[in-house]
Amino acid sequence: MSANTFGRIFRLTSFGESHGDSVGGIIDGFPSNFKIDIQAIQQEVDRRKTNSGNYSSKRNELDKLEFISGIFEGKTLGTPIAFQVKNKDAQSKDYDDLKDVYRPSHADYTWEAKYSHRDYRGGGRASARETLSRVVAGAFAKQWLASKGITFTAWVRQIGEVSAMDLSIPSYEEIEASEIRCPDKFAEAEMLKELENARKAQDSLGGLIHCEIEGVPAGIGEPVFDKLQAELAKAMLSIPAAQGFEYGSGFVGAQLRGSINNDEFEVVDGALRTKTNLSGGIQGGISNGENIYFNVAFKPVATIGREQETLKRNLEPVKLKATGRHDVCVVPRAVPIVEAMAAMVILDYYLLNIR
Repeated sequence: MSANTFGRIFRLTSFGESHGDSVGGIIDGFPSNFKIDIQAIQQEVDRRKTNSGNYSSKRNELDKLEFISGIFEGKTLGTPIAFQVKNKDAQSKDYDDLKDVYRPSHADYTWEAKYSHRDYRGGGRASARETLSRVVAGAFAKQWLASKGITFTAWVRQIGEVSAMDLSIPSYEEIEASEIRCPDKFAEAEMLKELENARKAQDSLGGLIHCEIEGVPAGIGEPVFDKLQAELAKAMLSIPAAQGFEYGSGFVGAQLRGSINNDEFEVVDGALRTKTNLSGGIQGGISNGENIYFNVAFKPVATIGREQETLKRNLEPVKLKATGRHDVCVVPRAVPIVEAMAAMVILDYYLLNIR
């Protein structure tokens, strides 16, 4: 398995399985002599923790970060930053009955088809547990980019069929005050009803996360095959359960005429700006100085308590009713992951741009 490294200059190589000894990663290419707020990084990790709400998995991991290298006297050395988190609350016995069963819409069959061997405990490396290392790397990237005036804000826009209103960019406090990270209070109440109905039905829900990136200067991105939006799409679609990506006017833009969808230029305070931002801050694969924004769609959690028909390894039919600890909806916990992957992309391209 060779696809465990993300980025070209700012790079993360992650390791670990859901029920293994630990998960972690090695960050390479991070600028030296930068003062790191370790507590803020731990806070980002805590945002994606399990057992963080009524509708998340009850797996109770402490997720205490341990840094092994790359930081001295609170500053980065420019050398690889290695870190890990020990798995303390894996209950592998919950998966004993799944050793020879292919769960519907899971990676069980495809991973076995590719590798002829898989870790069936909690999904192994196909589990969202591996995203912890992404959040750590993204937290490093967010701190460095914040020093350049670049910030990232993501929140829940939709769960099931309930959508939030289009909002101006909410504050971190407004988002985190919501149990499900939806700053629209009316929509939040309806989403919670949907989640409770799904939980009682032993079912699951998907949804949408909206992300805004502020402060990216014009000129970040590469032409043709390495367009900025293409790398953002790759980053987002690499997140477990991600099902779709759109930026700017997205799929709605396909219904518009060019006269409406085009962003006309104007001068504001002596600087070139666009009157609208249906391009989502990116034109020709390169940032234009406006806010970059996009939506990421997540499918319903595949593991549900309702009985489903599936097959065993020997192709024998079997009825499956999942047990154990699972999310009703992963969308609220995916918010910091979306921000982290966006930050990793922007930092990588920023460093490419100044070489």
